[in-house]
Amino acid sequence: MNQYNIEQDMRYLELLALSFPTIADASSEIINLQAILNLPKGTEHFLADIHGEYEAFQHVLKNASGNIKRKVNEIFGNELRETEKRELCTLIYYPEQKLEIIKNTEEDLDDWYHIILNRLVRVCREVSSKYTRSKVRKSLPAGFSYIIQELLHERTEDSNKTAYVNQIIETIISTRRADDFIIAIANVIQHLAIDYLHILGDIYDRGPGAHIIMDTMSTYKHWDIQWGNHDILWMGAAAGNDACICNVIRNSLRYANLVTLEEGYGINLLPLATFALETYGDDPCEEFIPKLSAGNSRMDEKGKRLTALMHKAISVIQFKVEAAYFNRHPEWEMTDRNLFNNVDYKRGVCVIDGKEYEMRSCNFPTIDPADPNKLTAEEEALMKRLHHSFMVSEKLHKHMRTLRGHGCMYAIYNNNLLFHASVPLNDDGSLKEVQIMPAHERNGQMVPAQRYSGMQLMHQTGMIIRTAFQTDSDPYEKQYAIDYFLYLWCGKNSCLFDKSKMATFERYFLKDKATHKELKGNYFIMRDNEEICDRILDSFGVTGENRHIINGHVPVHAAEGENPIKANGKLMVIDGGFSQAYHKETGIAGYTLVYHSRGFQLVQHEPFTSASDAVLRGTDIKSTTQIVEMANRRMLVADTDKGTELKKQISDLEELLYAYRHGILKEKRP
Repeated sequence: MNQYNIEQDMRYLELLALSFPTIADASSEIINLQAILNLPKGTEHFLADIHGEYEAFQHVLKNASGNIKRKVNEIFGNELRETEKRELCTLIYYPEQKLEIIKNTEEDLDDWYHIILNRLVRVCREVSSKYTRSKVRKSLPAGFSYIIQELLHERTEDSNKTAYVNQIIETIISTRRADDFIIAIANVIQHLAIDYLHILGDIYDRGPGAHIIMDTMSTYKHWDIQWGNHDILWMGAAAGNDACICNVIRNSLRYANLVTLEEGYGINLLPLATFALETYGDDPCEEFIPKLSAGNSRMDEKGKRLTALMHKAISVIQFKVEAAYFNRHPEWEMTDRNLFNNVDYKRGVCVIDGKEYEMRSCNFPTIDPADPNKLTAEEEALMKRLHHSFMVSEKLHKHMRTLRGHGCMYAIYNNNLLFHASVPLNDDGSLKEVQIMPAHERNGQMVPAQRYSGMQLMHQTGMIIRTAFQTDSDPYEKQYAIDYFLYLWCGKNSCLFDKSKMATFERYFLKDKATHKELKGNYFIMRDNEEICDRILDSFGVTGENRHIINGHVPVHAAEGENPIKANGKLMVIDGGFSQAYHKETGIAGYTLVYHSRGFQLVQHEPFTSASDAVLRGTDIKSTTQIVEMANRRMLVADTDKGTELKKQISDLEELLYAYRHGILKEKRP
C-alpha cells in the first residue's frame, strides 16, 4: 500500500474512527462495501409530465412500468396460465382491493392462501436478489420483517427447511394474518422493483389529483424531481406571485379541474364565482368553455356555464396583473405582451406588429380603454382574497417544501443529464447567455447584472427559486425572485419555456389562428443533432461512452411517426403523456423509461382506464417495450455514481487501517 499523507488527513481520520473504532470494524466495512460493488445496478425509473393524473401515475408506480409483470413471466413461465399470472400481478398492484373480491368468490380460501403466499414469496425473492440483506431489511414493514426475511432466505427445496418454511406459512394463515401479510409483501415487491425514481417535471395542472401525487411522493423514499414549468407556476403562486396565482386558477378552470385547488389545498373560489356571475353574467363566454376529459365529461350545462364565467374573469385579471410585472421588469423584454393596450375596443380589433386582427369578442366591462391594465376596485379586492387563500394553505406550502427538498432544475445521475424542458441555444447551436437578475444594490454595493448559460444558468435559476422562500434573503433579491417565477413560466429565454411567446391572449381572443403559433426555441429545433447534444453534455461535465440527455415537456406525436429517441440515441424524450387532454394529439399515453442492469428500456403506454378496472378485470396499462440500449455486460453497482462514492469510502477506510496498523491512531476497544 502506498504511504498516505496522514498529517493532512488526521482530523478526518479521527472523525472516521468514531464510526469504525477498531481494525475489525474498518475491515468488516471494507468487505461489505467491496461486496456491494459487485451487486447488479439497481433499477432506475424515469417519469415526466404526470399532470395530475394520479390513478395512472400510481398504477405505473405499482407495476414499475411493466417491470413486475416481466419478473412474474420470468419466474413462472409456462408454470402458470396467463390468467393466473395476470391475477397475481393485480394482487401485487392492488392487494387490499383484490383481496376483498377474492374472499367473496374463492371457495377454499385456506388453499388459495397457501398457493398465493408461496408465489408472492418467490416474486419478492427475485426482486430483492440484487440488494444487500441490510437494504432489504430496511424496506420491510416492522410487523412482518422477521417473517419475510426468513421466507426470503429459506427455501422449501432445502429438505432440512421444508417443514420450517411450510409451518411459517401455515401459522400466518391459522392466526388470520394472511391478508395483512399479503398487503405487506405486495408493497415490498412494489418498492423493491424500482431502486430509484426520477420525475422529470410537471406534476401539476390538467388532471384532478396533483395533491394526491404529492401525498404519495411525501412518503416515497428514493426519488428526485427536476422542476417543470407547471411545478414552477405553483411554486410561484405559493411564494405570493399574483400572476402565477391567476395562471394556476385559469389553468384549473380551463380543464374544469378544481379538485386540487378546492379539495386538495382549500383555496376558496367562491369570491371568484360571485364576481364572475355579477360581472359576466350576460356574456356567452364561448371562448372560455372548459376543455372536458373523460374524467369530468359529465359536467352539466350549469356547471360549464359557471366555469366559463369564472374562466373569463380570472383571465382578464391575469392579463392585467401580468402587465404590471412586465412593466416593472423591462429587462425581460415582454412589454409587447401587454395586448390589452393594442385593442381598439370600439372596432373589435387588436393591432400586432402593425397588422389588425379581428377579436372573437370584445366584451370587457372591467376595462377602461384609457388605462386598460388597471384593476377595478372589485378585481383588486378579489385578488387580495385569492392571494390570502394561497398564502394560508398549509398543505400547499408543505407540498412546495417537498418539491424544493427533492428538486432542482437539473440532475446528473449515472452519466445521464436530466432536466424538464430546454437548454437555451443561439442560432449557431452554442450555449445562450441569459440574464437572470439585473444590476442592483446590495448592502451599499452595486451587484452587476448576472448572465449565465448552460449548467450555470440552470444552477443560478435554481438558486433564485430558493431565494424566494428564504426569510433572510436580501429584500430586493427576494422580491425579484418572487417576480421571476412569471418569467420562468412564459419568458422566451426561460429554461422551462423557450418559445417566442405564450399565446394565451391570442388563443382566447383572436380569430386568426396564425397568431396562436408559438415558435419553439433553438434547443427544440436542434436537439436531434448529435453534435449539439454532445456539446450540451460536455458543458455539464457529463462523461462516459453511454451518456444521454433525458427530458420531457413536449409531447411526442407517436401517431404521426415521431420518434422519442433522438440524436442517434443521445437524447430521449419521455413526456409521460399522462394527461388525457393530450391523448388525441399524441395517439398514446406517453412514455416511461426504465434503466436496469442490462440497459435502457423505453416503455410506450396506452391510456389507462381506471384502478377499479384493473382490480375487477385484471386490466393493466397496455405497454410496448422498446430496447433503447443494452450493455455488453450486466452493469454492477461499481459502474454507477453510487459505486464511485463507495470506492472513495473504501479508500478512506484503507487509509484508516494504515493509521491503525502503524500506530498513528490507536484503536478504541470497548
